[in-house]
Amino acid sequence: MEQQKELKLTSGPTQKPVPSQLRHVVVAAKDGRTGRDIQLYYTYEKVVGNGSFGVVYQAKLMPIEEKVAIKRVLQDRRFKNRELEMMRLMHHPNVCGLNAYFYNQGEKREEVYLNLVLEYVPETVYRVARHYAKIRQPIPILQVKLYMYQLCRALAYCHSIGICHRDIKPQNLLLDPISGVLKLCDFGSAKILNSGDSNVSYICSRYYRAPELIFGAAEYSIKIDIWSAGCVMGELLLGQPLFPGESGIDQLIFRLRTPPEAIDLMTHILQYNPLERPSASEALVHPFFDELRNPDTKMHTGKDLPPLFNFTIEGKKGDKREMMDM
Repeated sequence: MEQQKELKLTSGPTQKPVPSQLRHVVVAAKDGRTGRDIQLYYTYEKVVGNGSFGVVYQAKLMPIEEKVAIKRVLQDRRFKNRELEMMRLMHHPNVCGLNAYFYNQGEKREEVYLNLVLEYVPETVYRVARHYAKIRQPIPILQVKLYMYQLCRALAYCHSIGICHRDIKPQNLLLDPISGVLKLCDFGSAKILNSGDSNVSYICSRYYRAPELIFGAAEYSIKIDIWSAGCVMGELLLGQPLFPGESGIDQLIFRLRTPPEAIDLMTHILQYNPLERPSASEALVHPFFDELRNPDTKMHTGKDLPPLFNFTIEGKKGDKREMMDM
């Protein structure tokens, strides 16, 4: 049976120090892209995430002093780790990259842990949204466009190789506040969806769960990610979680600063019939994102926008045939 894995990021005083005996580590590992054997020398810095799946540490690769995140999960010896297999095949500017991975033994002899060495990205869209809510200010509309465009790019790539993320929410959208780059992370619930397969319906976090999941459908499509993305967009515009249904859209319409293009895009995305929702690629060409296509547009900091239209380097697509058994 599939299990939903919830990632809870911690910050500030709730962060726990790493035991001193774990701070400096040398391990035999494998390169995340090629699979070749490598040696990693790194230092643990602090815990930045925890949940039912395990722990996420912030660490630093030595001697280059590159920050990384290490996700440590208990590995069932009987099965391949689906998250690892998918992450090895994904390479995209808006998907959190896998640098390396290694295994180590737990306190109990029979315990084996998988460690995913991931790109470190310092912020999340969730924390940015919480900041604006705290100061009672709306998120600037250009930032909403920038976040949503990059999320749609990530989903268009994942969906093109058959991967359904199944847990789209602001907490899983990493953000570099300096460059403005967004990266989709946490593929612990992701799966290749094959026609006719039965899947668990209790998947995806509550506020972002598509109607077909709420009604217990065992056969669903990548369009559940599109619904979740619409809920994220509504939350960024509204300043609070957007509940499914017309009431949430009505609240947005009555907000004077909500552009009509935003309402139009959300109205198309939040369709109860998944067949009527646009694909992520179709969403990318919506007029809501036209401002991003203007070469004179700058971020609110005055910096240039991050690369958004480098579709020629979307990354090497994974081979779906290699992933059918995941």
